[in-house]
Amino acid sequence: MEHFIVSARKYRPQNFEDVVGQEAITNTLLNAINNDHLAQALLFTGPRGVGKTSCARILAKKINQEDQADGTESDFAFNIFELDAASNNSVDDIRSLTDQVRIPPQTGSYKVYIIDEVHMLSQAAFNAFLKTLEEPPAHAIFILATTEKHKIIPTILSRCQIFDFNRIRVIDIKNYLKRICEKENITAEDDALHVIAQKADGAMRDALSIFDRVVSFSGNEVTLEAVTKNLNVLDYDTYFKMSELLLENKIPEILNLFDSILGKGFEGHHFINGLASHFRDLLVAKDQKTVELLEVGDSAKKKYLQQATKAGIPFLMQAIEVANSCDLNYKSSKNQRLLVELALMQIGSITFDGEKKKSKSYIIPATFFQTTYVPKKKKEQPVVEAPKPSVQPQPAPTAVVDKPKKAPVLKTVSRRKNSLTLKSVLEKKKDDSKKTEEINYDNYPKDVFAEKKMQTLWIEYYQQLQKKGEKSMASILEMQLPKLGENFTLHLSLPGKLMKEQLEKEQPKLLGFLKKELNNYGIKLDIKVDKTIKQKIAYTNREKFDELKSKNPLLEKLRQTFELDL
Repeated sequence: MEHFIVSARKYRPQNFEDVVGQEAITNTLLNAINNDHLAQALLFTGPRGVGKTSCARILAKKINQEDQADGTESDFAFNIFELDAASNNSVDDIRSLTDQVRIPPQTGSYKVYIIDEVHMLSQAAFNAFLKTLEEPPAHAIFILATTEKHKIIPTILSRCQIFDFNRIRVIDIKNYLKRICEKENITAEDDALHVIAQKADGAMRDALSIFDRVVSFSGNEVTLEAVTKNLNVLDYDTYFKMSELLLENKIPEILNLFDSILGKGFEGHHFINGLASHFRDLLVAKDQKTVELLEVGDSAKKKYLQQATKAGIPFLMQAIEVANSCDLNYKSSKNQRLLVELALMQIGSITFDGEKKKSKSYIIPATFFQTTYVPKKKKEQPVVEAPKPSVQPQPAPTAVVDKPKKAPVLKTVSRRKNSLTLKSVLEKKKDDSKKTEEINYDNYPKDVFAEKKMQTLWIEYYQQLQKKGEKSMASILEMQLPKLGENFTLHLSLPGKLMKEQLEKEQPKLLGFLKKELNNYGIKLDIKVDKTIKQKIAYTNREKFDELKSKNPLLEKLRQTFELDL
């Protein structure tokens, strides 16, 4: 059994031309070497697997090569020192490094120190490294590499020339994988390599690791089916099929397809994220100017362009909004499957009966999808021949067979009435006016009563409201006691129109209470608005205390006894 070397090591860049997707940085470093304009402290920062350490090693070799065209490794390798800061992050490790820096190189012009994962150094180690980094010997060059630049102290950053590495584009990763397939005699589908590049998320090392795994699974033929099965990702056809059902409002088929997706082991969160990305790609494919933003293979791009003609922009925008809302609420939901199913039903109802103006949470009623019911055919009864008559022949009776009746299919769906429409409000007011029609009390008793007794009952009524918790209405009744006028009319003045309207709503209950208690069914209430009346409200501590003192004079004695301040 031969020793296997993973692609990430086997195809590691040996010169700047092999580095993928970082042309701006590699050209800058080459020009700096050629023009003798290289800084003594460099910081390479960026995501994982984008070539930071590889560029550091290539740069370290290039510095000491007298002939830049000669790429052979000489004894200059003895002048390259690598330090893993993740495991050597103490002050002693940095001190031993600074002691080595003083010694000049035996061969070549420079000694290069590569410190990987430099953000893992301790605070004390950073401080010990500051002076050496600021004023290094002429023969020393430091190359620092990190994925988390924000963890490095600013005094270190200010002493370095910073190079920000970008995520590698999907198309660049795919083209690099194609070159590897040609070298390894592997046949691979374009869409399969594209899925691998997307799954790598901008990291070439991850892409090569995934590629090795897929090759181990499928052999020398890398297909889209093998990639999706091995990486446990949904293929494009699943999303295209789901989108077709959503556009055709086939909710039962949508739920069945989602159930089959879950049955294959995929998570609902992963599916709804992919569906939102699919709608985004359809939206991008609707304009020729944005088609280039589609990061898919050629065959998948044709399908996107074809389906984009069927999906309208209003549908896609609303579908993306619903899918994004489902994504945000997924982790906090207790019934995650139901959440995704509701989102799918809402998306599948967008184009129902045209893209009319309706609520975003509208779902087609289940009765719309009921199948036509056909009852079982009754057994045909045998035809009985009539006996031959003795006088006149009569035609033989024929058996009557009932034809099956079809149940009516719901063609138009009527929505439930909205209680907030203007029509419903007017109808409700008419109903309320019918309910509150005045009863003729001519034949009812009308006993004479005193004003003081009426006011006592008035106070009793608003005290009952306070106990029930209706403090707003109680405060209105408490503001002023009514005066008794002619024909048993109670006159009351209020400071505002709003209070009058609120009291008029309470008027039937109030008058009903007074009529019953006073045994006089001729009582009427006359409410007027008098803006000169001011509601007494205690704002300051003094006013609040005076209000309480008026109810309990002993409070003043209590304040004087304990010498309390207001």
